[in-house]
Amino acid sequence: MDRFTEVPAVTRRMVNALVLAAAGETDLARAWRKFVEPKDRIGIKVNAGAGARFSTRVGVVRAIIEGLEQAGVKSSNVFVWDRESDELRAAGFDPRRLGCKVRGIDPPKGWDRTVPFAAPALGRLIWGDALFVEKNTKGLGRTTTDSDQLSSTSHFATIVTKDVTKIINVATFADDAGCGVGGVFYNLCVKNVDNWRRFVAVDQSAAEAIPELYASEHIAPKVVLHFLDGLLAQYAGAPEANLNYTYDHATLYASRDPVALDSFAVRKIDEWRKLVKLPPVAPLAEWLRIAEQMGLGEAAEERLKLVSVTP
Repeated sequence: MDRFTEVPAVTRRMVNALVLAAAGETDLARAWRKFVEPKDRIGIKVNAGAGARFSTRVGVVRAIIEGLEQAGVKSSNVFVWDRESDELRAAGFDPRRLGCKVRGIDPPKGWDRTVPFAAPALGRLIWGDALFVEKNTKGLGRTTTDSDQLSSTSHFATIVTKDVTKIINVATFADDAGCGVGGVFYNLCVKNVDNWRRFVAVDQSAAEAIPELYASEHIAPKVVLHFLDGLLAQYAGAPEANLNYTYDHATLYASRDPVALDSFAVRKIDEWRKLVKLPPVAPLAEWLRIAEQMGLGEAAEERLKLVSVTP
């Protein structure tokens, strides 16, 4: 990073080095072919909600797209997505610059009403949730109440249920006040369903349902690789960008194991929070133990191996 600006020539080398190491290869095209095939419809999930400075970096994503091209994947089979098209544009995700499509879920039209997800916690529906309109329609001779606006159901994005066969997840390195860490699970689960606020509510979080979201047939079987963009890491105040709680970490991470990445991120975030006398986020991220028990990855530090890779 040059202050708050990415240096794409450097981050490209970093991405390529990570992919080679993750695949155990010395040739980039062969390395990417261990994760994808030319016939795949590949979605690259980014986090564009924090503006140009703190969202997933465009150069990192461009390096991934170039690697896919070397592996024989046509650009017409690749797209970048997040929840809102406006946020993608604001974060710099321009299809001409990337050489592939850029798509927003753009609620409410982007939810697949045929694929619901139920969790015990109730969430208050707002505009953009699939069931908001009918839940708030006044019945004959009856006015709507607060209970009419509550639902225990979410819906997956059509992008993950119908449009992609493979997913590459490029999350940001950040905290979250509701679930502790706004990393790889957050980017793929919370941001790909409606009625999502209940999963990260500060007062009564249903974060324990996040591993179940990930384990669905629409996400886990399709994910081939996770990246954690830690070029700048934010350890408090996310998802909004906050310069006061930002660490110039200058590091990218990659793994096939989402539990390992988010567990590592929690420990680093708490190291930085301790320095400024902020309470730890680890208690909020206990749901990662549930993810481990479900067989989604490893959470315990003693069972993880961090391999340093030099571009």
